[in-house]
Amino acid sequence: MNDSTTPAADLAATAAIVEAYLATWLDGRPLPVNLRSAIAHVLFGGGKRVRPYLTLHACAAVGGQPDAALPAAAALEMVHTFSLVHDDLPAMDNAALRHGRPTLHVRDGEAMAILAGDALLGLAFELLADRHAESPLTGRLCGELATATNDMIVGQVYDTLPDFPPATEPLARLETIHRHKTGALLRCACRMGAICGGAPPAALAAITAYAEAAGLMFQVVDDILDVTESAAQLGKETHQDAQHNKLTYPALVGLAASRAEVERQKQTALAALAPFGVAAEPLRQLGHWLAVRTR
Repeated sequence: MNDSTTPAADLAATAAIVEAYLATWLDGRPLPVNLRSAIAHVLFGGGKRVRPYLTLHACAAVGGQPDAALPAAAALEMVHTFSLVHDDLPAMDNAALRHGRPTLHVRDGEAMAILAGDALLGLAFELLADRHAESPLTGRLCGELATATNDMIVGQVYDTLPDFPPATEPLARLETIHRHKTGALLRCACRMGAICGGAPPAALAAITAYAEAAGLMFQVVDDILDVTESAAQLGKETHQDAQHNKLTYPALVGLAASRAEVERQKQTALAALAPFGVAAEPLRQLGHWLAVRTR
C-alpha cells in the first residue's frame, strides 16, 4: 500500500483477488445448481474482506510472498461466511438483511441456509488440503483454522446461550464473547498469513498481539455502529443487540468509554507492529481505518 492508496481501496483490491481465487476453485468443484447458487449469494454478496486482507498482509509483514497465503485467505473467508449464514438463521439472530441483501434463509429457505453453511465449512478445509497437498504446512494451517472455528462457536454460545460462572462481571463476559466470537477468526487470519510467510516464533507472537487488539477493537466499533448508524448505512438491521438483550460496550459503559476503548486497543495493535517496520504499513493503516470506520 502506498501513500496514495486508502485502506478502503486496498481492501477492495484484495477482495477482488480473493473472490477471483474462490470463484476459480469453486468452478472446479461439482455441486448441485441450487447449492452453488446459494453459496454464490452469500460468498460473493459483498463485505469488507478484512480477514483475507489480514492474512495476505500478515504474510508480507513477516517477509513472505502474499500469494503463498491465498489458499489460507480464501479458506478463512469461507469459514467466516458460513458463520454469518448460521448467525442470521431464525434460531439465532433471525436477521433479514446482510450487506443490504436478503439473508440466505429469507431468499432460499432455512434448510438451504443450514446446508450451504455446512458446505462452506467443509469446503474451506478441502481447499486448504487441495492447494497445500504437498506442503508441510497443511496440518498446521488446518489446525489453526479448526481451533479458530471452534473458538468462534464457543463465542456464539457465550453470546446466545451464556453459561458463565455466576461471579463473572458483565464486562468480563462481554470481552470473552468478543475475543471468541469475532476475535478468533481475525487472530487466525493474521496467524495463518504469518505462518505462510515463514514467521519465526517472535514474529508470530507479535502478529498475534496485533490481531488480538485489532479483533477486540473491531467488535467494539461494531457495537458502537449498531446504536449510532442506520440500517441503510450498514446494509443490515441495526439495534439488534438491544432487541435480543445482548451485552454490548455502549450498553455497559456508554459511548464515550466505548470510543476510549477503541483508541486503547488501536494503540496496543499499532505498538505490536513496531518490529516489522515499513513491511507492516498496510496492517498499520488498517488499524487506523478500523477505528474510524462507519460501516
